[in-house]
Amino acid sequence: MVTRDRDEEGRPRQARPRDELGRPLPYGAEGVEPVSEDPLPPLQTVRFAIELLDQGRPFSAHEVFEARWKDAPDAEHDLWQGLAQLCVGLTHALRGNATGAGRLLERGNGRLERYAAAGGPTYGLDLTEFRTRIRRMAGTD
Repeated sequence: MVTRDRDEEGRPRQARPRDELGRPLPYGAEGVEPVSEDPLPPLQTVRFAIELLDQGRPFSAHEVFEARWKDAPDAEHDLWQGLAQLCVGLTHALRGNATGAGRLLERGNGRLERYAAAGGPTYGLDLTEFRTRIRRMAGTD
């Protein structure tokens, strides 16, 4: 029987190697360096996620935004969750899953629109430019 890698609290670990789009690879294969599941401060989150996108690693960028979202104040949840959803939507697009990509891109855009309307901080990130970049990368513009 195959057992899943879990931490002491029973949560899944990132022990299995993954490719740049987050797809699991066989044990022993060389994958991309996993990102920490610990949240970074907001400015570092934005910088690191952008670096990961520049490297063609939208799934890892999603994980960085997701860690920040789970640790962020309630007033910022739409920002971080929206950014995470756009990155995982891009991941689905690049994997060839147009339906899943469309749904996640729509949800992420909706969250960012709500957040922008509320006028919260964006930590140096131009949300319109970011959304345009994701659409281009996903081939949906």
